[in-house]
Amino acid sequence: MRNHLFAPKKEIPRKVYVLAGVVVFLVFLAIWSALTYGGVVNPLFLPPPDKIVRTAIALFSDGEIFSDIGISFTRVFLGFVAAAVIAVPLGTLMGTLRIAEGAFEPFIGFIRYMPASAFIPLFILWLGLDETEKMAVIFFGTFFQMTLMVMDVTKNVQNDLIEVSYTLGARRSQIFYKVILPASLPGIVDTLRITFGWAWTYLVVAEIVGAANGLGYMIMQSSRFLKPDKIIVGILIIGLLGLITDIIFKAIYRASFTWMRREGA
Repeated sequence: MRNHLFAPKKEIPRKVYVLAGVVVFLVFLAIWSALTYGGVVNPLFLPPPDKIVRTAIALFSDGEIFSDIGISFTRVFLGFVAAAVIAVPLGTLMGTLRIAEGAFEPFIGFIRYMPASAFIPLFILWLGLDETEKMAVIFFGTFFQMTLMVMDVTKNVQNDLIEVSYTLGARRSQIFYKVILPASLPGIVDTLRITFGWAWTYLVVAEIVGAANGLGYMIMQSSRFLKPDKIIVGILIIGLLGLITDIIFKAIYRASFTWMRREGA
């Protein structure tokens, strides 16, 4: 079995797979502890793990953090859903029809290199400082990459499937709904999983300006008052929420596409 651990594309036992991830976390925690408890790093810049735990317990005991979590999750979810509602059909169309790819791919490929944070002043000017502006940042940060990734997934559908369908008398609309779309769905779900993770990374950017609540707001306020423990707790909560959504998407993938064998899914 030891030879299989480092053999490309070889399956490994599930316990070994999980253990490898646990070991990495433990190594990270050990390095963190050595730096802080050993006095290598000033606690003002990096608090020790026990300080982070005490701060997290205090925040959750107070209960206010639950409101920030709910507000931030709502912003991320609605911004992501708005992006997916447009990006999935458009990306599928671009991956199916060359004319659609030629029309939209250059423009979307150009816009996706522009940082979402640079558009915040414009979003404020156009949309104000309410929830729409914050969701617009998350939408902008995920929509263009999501569209191109869905396009690539759709383009990778085997031409043999399409040619055989035409041979069997299928019409163009049937090719799309009964061949291309079903064959693309596993990749589309995986794309949504990845881009939902990206949406969480734009949360703090979305809540920098004009926010009075949310995890990003808590992190920014904590930085102003030199509270690195609260900053780290906020970051860890965002990471945990992202991990939970990732697990949910993987569960949906496994339940919906049982005929697909996917390593690590």
